[in-house]
Amino acid sequence: MPLFLGLDGGGTGCRAAVADASGRLLGSATGGPSNIASDPAGARANVLAVAAEALGTHGDLSDLHAVLGVAGANVASCAAQMIAELPFADTRIVSDAVIAVKGALQAGDGVVAAIGTGSVFAVQRAGAIRQIGGSGLVLGDEASGAWLGRALCARALRARDGFEPETPLLSDLIARLGGTDGVIRFSLSARPVDFADFAPLPVTSSDPAAIALMHEAAAEVEAYINLLQQGQNLPVTFLGGLGPTYARLLDGRWPIRPALGSGLDGALWMARQGVAA
Repeated sequence: MPLFLGLDGGGTGCRAAVADASGRLLGSATGGPSNIASDPAGARANVLAVAAEALGTHGDLSDLHAVLGVAGANVASCAAQMIAELPFADTRIVSDAVIAVKGALQAGDGVVAAIGTGSVFAVQRAGAIRQIGGSGLVLGDEASGAWLGRALCARALRARDGFEPETPLLSDLIARLGGTDGVIRFSLSARPVDFADFAPLPVTSSDPAAIALMHEAAAEVEAYINLLQQGQNLPVTFLGGLGPTYARLLDGRWPIRPALGSGLDGALWMARQGVAA
């Protein structure tokens, strides 16, 4: 009897699940990072470890039909090398955005907006996925936690220069970082996750600067979704830590539906369906 492995992995860790042909879950496991581009050897070791733990005594690794949604999947050469080195019956490697869409929608049509530290948007029509965004903070990731944090810092400096009102929120942020020089020093070494630490400030505040920034962010999300809608009124599923925030801000624009499952569910569903990415 064939066995199926789904795996959802990134730069901080991975999760795996094994199921039989009926969909009955046989086991699950969590493990270390699985970025196949930045650390292929470490990713391979962690993938094998969680696959073996999730499989348990139900069979051999060579029995597994696997779909891996992992960081670095967009680097074709890294994906091909990883596939060649894994002992599974067959392996497909896709991006985390693909398994997130499949988990959220399975075979249904719809738009997915995944907004956390970064952001990425996708539409599925008749099983085919089109993904946009997800370019990283330097070039994109609009409306993400990192984008909000960076924009808040920039707005604080613009207010200090006199381009816009200096609200209590902006003044507090400058003081928190040690003055204007501190804001600039912070920005020189800040990673996206560091900027994202400030995202709760505009999300939860009634400060005028926060309201204006969230209005801009919601407009970015709306523009991405409208582009993918192509004039249709497909249901939209919001994912990620900021997903509920934008679902609330954009309520009434389109039908909003909860996700059917997680990215791990999507990987396992793809493995069972034999869906080619």
